[in-house]
Amino acid sequence: MKKLGLYIHIPFCIKKCNYCDFPSQKGTLQEQKTYVTNLLRKLDTYREMAKDYQVDTIFIGGGTPSILEPGEIKRLMEKVYSIFSVEADAEISIEMNPGTATKEKVGEYKQAGINRLSIGLQSAKDEELKILGRIHTFEDFLRSYEMVRNEGFSNVNVDLMFGIPKQTSDSFVSTLKKTAALNPEHLSVYSLIIEEGTPFFQWYQQKEMVLPDEEEERQMYKGAQEILWNYGYNRYEISNYAKNGYECRHNLKYWNMDEYLGIGRSAASFLDKERFVENEKREVLTRESLMEEFMFLGLRKMEGIREMDFQKRFAQNVDEIYQNELLKLVDNKLLMREEGRIFLTERGIDISNYVMQHFIFDKE
Repeated sequence: MKKLGLYIHIPFCIKKCNYCDFPSQKGTLQEQKTYVTNLLRKLDTYREMAKDYQVDTIFIGGGTPSILEPGEIKRLMEKVYSIFSVEADAEISIEMNPGTATKEKVGEYKQAGINRLSIGLQSAKDEELKILGRIHTFEDFLRSYEMVRNEGFSNVNVDLMFGIPKQTSDSFVSTLKKTAALNPEHLSVYSLIIEEGTPFFQWYQQKEMVLPDEEEERQMYKGAQEILWNYGYNRYEISNYAKNGYECRHNLKYWNMDEYLGIGRSAASFLDKERFVENEKREVLTRESLMEEFMFLGLRKMEGIREMDFQKRFAQNVDEIYQNELLKLVDNKLLMREEGRIFLTERGIDISNYVMQHFIFDKE
């Protein structure tokens, strides 16, 4: 049976953060319950397709899935198990935010087979959390973290952010050290991106918000790697760090271009060379598009891409397609080729967007 990742989108939040452009809303309890009921119906439509697949990763994301009332995640997972063959050792994750998860809910997640929690902290500084529009404090996070450990979860991710307005290198280092000292198995460390349509975008346009300058943000990124290495974390993707054996298997599906099915509002799927979002037109990716994505998604990983994998997928040597680009990027010390792998150098990571542009066929 083919392997499949399953993503389930829960688009509800208590309050939308000031930087967030994800599809989310507050939603009444009835709206949330109705939405889950609709998810169950949608899952039913995949019964026939499910016969060809074995699910080895599930990710319940949002929004804030932990906003749902007790019982909702349980009935969602029961439906998944009734339709799909789920591997016994499947990685099953759910996102949660401090201030929304309770002991009852976390216990329910455990009973439902969820074995990985992803907690949105972003910063250990309450002033920075307030600027971001988060609903919790660092103390709230600590209570939530202790609770999930007490409930027996041994695979926990914590999300952090740098480049926050008024953030300094020192305050970011403090956040890193406080978080790493708790010994979560995984850390996602993302740079703030100002997205159009958000309060941050408006404030930035009106010059009402001051961001760390480019050099300070670069120091934050470099500092994260060094500090987290000292705490036993390996960087395995541009923005992700893990203890040995705790790399996020679901996210690796995206970067490896493995198949995944998205259920719920705005959830994306990639099946049999087709990319689609629910109720939208399906896009059959051309061979060129598949090559482009293979390169710029795979190069996000620290191990990069394996030339043998390119050969297997496209029945051509990577040099037949990208020889000039590869020669230029290696010569400029932005890429390295070693033992059948192609991967970003440290300098290449710093300007990764520039590097990725070289693998797009129509650059005009």
